[in-house]
Amino acid sequence: MDKKIIPQCEPWYDDTEWSYLKRVMDSGYITESALTREFEERVAKFTGAKHAVAMANGSVALSAALLAVGVKPGDEVIVPDMTFIATATSALMIGAVPLFCDIDPKTFCLDTEKAESLVTKKTKCIIPVHLFGIAADMDAINSLARKHSLSVVEDAAQGMGVHFQGKHVGTLGDIGMISFHANKTVSTGEGGMVLTDDPALAARCRRIKNQGREKKGIFIHESIGFNFSYTELQAALGLGQMDKFKEIIERKESIFNIYRNNLKGIEQITFPEIPSHTQPVYWFTNILVPDPEKLSTFLQGKGIQTRRFFYPLHLQPCFKERNAPACKESKSAYDHGLSLPSSATLSEKDQMFIIQSIKDFFKN
Repeated sequence: MDKKIIPQCEPWYDDTEWSYLKRVMDSGYITESALTREFEERVAKFTGAKHAVAMANGSVALSAALLAVGVKPGDEVIVPDMTFIATATSALMIGAVPLFCDIDPKTFCLDTEKAESLVTKKTKCIIPVHLFGIAADMDAINSLARKHSLSVVEDAAQGMGVHFQGKHVGTLGDIGMISFHANKTVSTGEGGMVLTDDPALAARCRRIKNQGREKKGIFIHESIGFNFSYTELQAALGLGQMDKFKEIIERKESIFNIYRNNLKGIEQITFPEIPSHTQPVYWFTNILVPDPEKLSTFLQGKGIQTRRFFYPLHLQPCFKERNAPACKESKSAYDHGLSLPSSATLSEKDQMFIIQSIKDFFKN
């Protein structure tokens, strides 16, 4: 018999999503239509954004947001060195130049003081990433942006439900985006959403995603655009996820607390701090340990999946010719960080097995 595998993260789907999927199949419309508009409205209401524009995935949502604020080929964009690579490649896709900035070792988010040292006459935008369900310091970032006339495009790919001083991330800069990838707190398989309070930016994003047209079904294109459209099938999953979102984040918080309460006595384990400005969502439960690779391999042998932190951008093989400066804090976070199984579907029995396995590792 195959060994049971406990996944590091998986979506929680049930009859809630099926009911919306049936609406799609019964309607005959599977490309963007009524359910997509309904999902956009739900996300806008939940986040407090005046406008929400659904996109095919988070990466193109970020590219569209950059285009909407006027980032052009050759413009420099500051990004944190620790993030999923799409933060940088979404800028590259439109011809911009990403500048890698080190992180705050306490939050793993962009270090604003170090970001200021990177600003040149070519710098047009800064992309704070709200990493692992923790908000970046948006007061400091917006202050820096005003000082140097930079646009602020928030990468809140992992930030659904996360707040900075009471306001939802993705709504604190000029424009922001959320991802609904398979491992996100709200999952539609793939998918993203642009958030903004600026009607002009929202209108630009709708044209960008719709091949440069104001409306579908016509063949007059006012500007250059792309096919970044959503689907009704994705929207159906999203609406189902929103129906139970409160329970999803409650389950994830409970999982985090069980880990923390049961592992806090192990001196080799540190739980990252939660800054006071953040109302977090425990997307992943992360720990810092002396040798995450060794622990990960041990747990894998017991059928427990884990995930290393994001590999620093300045060390990525695909960026080796950029001669980017070293970012010691992002490298240190990678060298010690490990994400434990964090699915909303994780049972208490499986979680206690994981905890005991971690204890066994450090005992030996």
